[in-house]
Amino acid sequence: MPRSIRIDAVLVQAVIAGALSFAHLHDLAEAAGQSGWKAWAYPVSVDLLLVAAWRRLRTARRDRSGWTWFVIALFASLGANIATAGLLDLQNVPDWLRILVAGWPALAFLGGTLLVHTPAEKPAPAQPVDDESEASPEVDVTRDETPTPVSPPAPAAPELTPAPPQPAPTAPAVPVALLDHARKLADAHKASTGAPMSADVLSARLGLPAQMTDAIAEQLQLT
Repeated sequence: MPRSIRIDAVLVQAVIAGALSFAHLHDLAEAAGQSGWKAWAYPVSVDLLLVAAWRRLRTARRDRSGWTWFVIALFASLGANIATAGLLDLQNVPDWLRILVAGWPALAFLGGTLLVHTPAEKPAPAQPVDDESEASPEVDVTRDETPTPVSPPAPAAPELTPAPPQPAPTAPAVPVALLDHARKLADAHKASTGAPMSADVLSARLGLPAQMTDAIAEQLQLT
């Protein structure tokens, strides 16, 4: 059973557009002085450059060279279609157009060479993940049967006994002669002033240390 042929409208449209563009480029090249097989070679050169630039854009969309040569080939194709639509006298082609048509082969060869032989920028390869470093460490769950040694209890700190109270300082012994002399001074002071001598006055009169003077005043019952 023969297979049914499915007609794609987009494919038919592409064939028609390619044929018309091919014919317009041939007519323009022939009007610019390229006769015979040379006029037919120009459409092939333009379409090949357009295809090479398109393939480069598919692999590297940010490549400026691919966009540059794609625009140049598209401009050459659209320019030929517009020029042959009656806007240009094909019987009297201007000199600048003849120059462009004559220089096109070299320009197309340069663009095709750069597009094919210039390596596209490749994205940086992803760093491989080290499985060994990322893997979680294995936990050893083997039970240790060795009994844990019990450490002896720490000795208790000795209790600190309070220090015995310091004995109160005893009054120094007062010589009898010094005591008699102090009593005479106290009696003379009382006889002259009518008041008993104080301990401060006695200390000033005797010129003794305060501890000795206090002991004398205590025995003499001086205030």
